[in-house]
Amino acid sequence: MNKEFSGILKACRDFTVKKATAKKRAKNIIFTTMSVAHVDDDLDAPGEVYYAEKILNNGDIYTGKWSDNCPNGQGKYLWSDGCMYVGDWVKGKTMGKGKFSWPSGATYEGKFKNGYMDGEGTYTGCSNDTYRGSWVINMKHGKGTRDYVNGDHYEGEWRRGQPDGQGRYQWINGNQYIGQWRNGKMNGNGTMLWASGNRYDGSWEDGFPKGNGTFRWADGSFYVGIWSKDSREQSGTYYPSGSRTGTFDWDPQDVYSNDLLGCQISPGERISAYPSQKMVTWPCEGEFLQKLPIAKTPKANNARPKRNSVDGRLSNGDGSYSWGSETDAASNSVYSEQPRESSEESRSIRTDDSDNSRGFQPHCIKIQPNKKPGTTISKGHKNYDLMLNLQLGIRHSVGRPAPATSLDLRATAFDTKEKVWTKFPTEGSKHTPPHQSCEFKWKDYCPLVFRTLRKLFKVDPADYMISICGNDALRELSSPGKSGSFFYLTNDDKYMIKTLKKAEVKVLLGMLPAYYNHVRAFENTLVTKFFGLHCVKLTGPAQKKVRFVIMGNLFCTEYAIHRRFDLKGSSHGRVTEKSESQIDSTTTLKDLDLNFIFRLQKVWFQEFCRQVDRDCDFLEQERIMDYSLLVGVHFREVSGSGEPVTTETRNSGVRTPTANADQSGDVSTPRISRADMDLLFDPSGWASIRLGINMPAKAELTVRRSDFEAQLVGEPTGQYYDVIVFFSIIDILQNYDISKKLEHAYKAFQYDPTSISAVDPKQYSKRFRDFILQVFAEDT
Repeated sequence: MNKEFSGILKACRDFTVKKATAKKRAKNIIFTTMSVAHVDDDLDAPGEVYYAEKILNNGDIYTGKWSDNCPNGQGKYLWSDGCMYVGDWVKGKTMGKGKFSWPSGATYEGKFKNGYMDGEGTYTGCSNDTYRGSWVINMKHGKGTRDYVNGDHYEGEWRRGQPDGQGRYQWINGNQYIGQWRNGKMNGNGTMLWASGNRYDGSWEDGFPKGNGTFRWADGSFYVGIWSKDSREQSGTYYPSGSRTGTFDWDPQDVYSNDLLGCQISPGERISAYPSQKMVTWPCEGEFLQKLPIAKTPKANNARPKRNSVDGRLSNGDGSYSWGSETDAASNSVYSEQPRESSEESRSIRTDDSDNSRGFQPHCIKIQPNKKPGTTISKGHKNYDLMLNLQLGIRHSVGRPAPATSLDLRATAFDTKEKVWTKFPTEGSKHTPPHQSCEFKWKDYCPLVFRTLRKLFKVDPADYMISICGNDALRELSSPGKSGSFFYLTNDDKYMIKTLKKAEVKVLLGMLPAYYNHVRAFENTLVTKFFGLHCVKLTGPAQKKVRFVIMGNLFCTEYAIHRRFDLKGSSHGRVTEKSESQIDSTTTLKDLDLNFIFRLQKVWFQEFCRQVDRDCDFLEQERIMDYSLLVGVHFREVSGSGEPVTTETRNSGVRTPTANADQSGDVSTPRISRADMDLLFDPSGWASIRLGINMPAKAELTVRRSDFEAQLVGEPTGQYYDVIVFFSIIDILQNYDISKKLEHAYKAFQYDPTSISAVDPKQYSKRFRDFILQVFAEDT
C-alpha cells in the first residue's frame, strides 16, 4: 500500500481509539472523520466545498475535495486491495481527467466519464503493453496505437476493443500489414509486406487472403489470381520476371502454410478489473433529497427526521444499518427485482400542465402487445400460385451450380439485356422439377451481379433458399403501399419481397453498376440491400408479368419493434391519422408523428453522419428522390401498464457500499443507462452492433407546439428512454422523371414547395440530410 495512505490509515486508527465514546454516539455515519468534520455534525450544508479525509468501514480511503456528502473536485481514492484513483470527481463519480492504478503496476491516465474510461487516454499494462488513443465505455474505440509486449505495433482504427477499420500492424520480425480490419482480423482490401521483400496485394477475409489478389516476389515475379484456403477454389497465373529462369516449383497454398505463420496477431494484455466496476455510488445530498422515495408515514412539523448515513441508510441505534423498511430497500436498489408500485410507473408519460400553457401538444406513449405482421399465404389464397412460382424460380436460380465468382465484375455482367428465361411446365423438364402450380416462365435479371451481391453481403446460398423456398409459407402484408406494390415476408423474417413496376425495374438496372460499387466500397452503407431481381410470366391469354425484388428485412431481430417511423423531411401529408390506442407495432408513423430525438454515442454518431452524406451523394448522382429513412425503436424497459420507463424513473435508487463488500472493490455500479451497462458487462454484445443495426441509444421525448402544425422536430423535454434503434434508407427506386416533375409543378401551386415530397434530387438530398441530422444527435 502507498506510504502516504499507510500513514493516513495509522493516524485514522489512533484518532478513532481516542474518540471511541463519540463513535458510539454516531453509529449512523459510515465514515470515521479524521480532521475536518466532527462525527456528531449534521449532513453537509448543500453546495459547501471543503477538503476532507475519510475512510470507509471496509478499509477504503478518500482524501480530497468534498461537497454534498460525496467527492466533488480533485481527490484520491484508495481501495483496500491497493487500487487507486487520483483525479477529478463530479458528484461522487470519476469525471474528467484522472489516473487509475492497479496493484499489478498497470495504469490508465486520461479521460473518465461516469466512472468509465471514456475519451482520450493511455493504458500501460504491468508488462508495458501500452495503448494510446480513444476509449468508449472501457473499450478501445476510435483511433489509437498499441505497443504489444512482444514488440508488435498497431496504429489505426479500433471498434469494440479490437482493430477494426483502416490500420497498420507491424510485427517485430519486420513484416507489416496495411489495410482494412474487422473484429481484430485482417479483412477487406490490404497489403502484406514481408521483410524478405515479398508482398501480397488484394482481398482478405478472417485474417487470410480471400478473393482477388496478387503475390509479388522481390525479384519482380508475380502471381495473379483468386485466392482461397480451399485449394479447389484457388486459381491464377504465374508471371516470371526476366531475371528468373528455369522451372519454378511453387504452390499458392504455401502462403497460408508458411509465409503467414510469422504473422499472428498478438492477443495483448487483458485488463483485470475496470475502474467502473470499483466505483461507489455516493448519495449526494442534492440527488438524495430529490430522488429517494418520501416515507409515507406522516411526521409532525417540528419532528426531526431520522439521521441518514452518507450512503442513504438509516441508523437502527444498535450499530446496524438498514433501509426504512424492506419495501423501501427494494425500491431504492438498482438491482431490485420487486415490482414497483410507485406513482411514477403507473402514470402516463406526457407533458405537464406548464407545457400545455406554453402551447405544446400533450403526448402519451402506450405500447401495445407485439404481433407478427402479415397474413400467411395458404392454399386458396389468391396469390398462392404466385408464391409457389416464386419459390420454384428462386430454388432454380440459386441452386444451380455456378463457378466461383470474383468481386471484380466485368461490364458485360451489368448488361440490361443479360436476362435468362426458363420455362416451368407442370410436368417438369430437363432443368425444372414437376410442380402443382400453373405453368409459368421465370426470368433472372443480371444473375451474376446479384449472386456476387449475395456473396458480398455474406448471404449463405443454402440459408437463403431455406428462408424463401422452405416448407414455411410466405406472409403477405396487410395492404399494398402507396406505390401499389405488394410486400411479402419470409417466415423467419429475414427477407422481404416487393413487387415492382416496370419503370422501377428499369431504374434499378440502370443504377446497378453504381449501386454495386457503392455497397462494395462502404460496408456500413444504409441503403437497402438487394439480393435478387426476377420476373414471373404466367401463361394463358392474360400473359401477366409480375416483377419483384428480394431485399433484406431491417426488422429481423430478437427485439420487439415498438415504434416504426418512415422519415422523409417533408411535411405535406406526412402524418398518420391514428390515436395512440390505435398505434401498434405494425403501424408505420411519419414525419409529423415523430416525437423523439435519438442520441447516439459520439463515435457512432460521427460514423452515421459520414455514411448519410455518402449515401445521399450516391442517390443524388443517380437522380433518385422520394426515398426515406425507416427507423425502428425498441424500448429497453416497459412497465406492466404498457408505458416505456424513463431513464430517471428506473435509475432513481442507490446502491449501498458495505463493510463486507467484495474485496475487489466492486461494491457498486454507477447509475448509467441500461444499454451502457449491458455493453460493459457483456462485451460480446458489441459484436451484433453495426451502423443501423442493434444500436443502443437514448431517445429524448419531444413535444410540438400546437400553433405550429408543420413543425418537423419538436422541442426536447429532457425526458429520456433507453432504446435499441434500427434504421435504413429505403424506397430508392424512384427517379425524378416526368411524372414527378408534373407532380411538383401541380402541388407547388397549392402548397409550400418546400413541404412536398416531389422535389429535385439535389434539393431532396439537402432537405433529407438536414432533417435526419436534427432527428439524430450526439449523446453528450
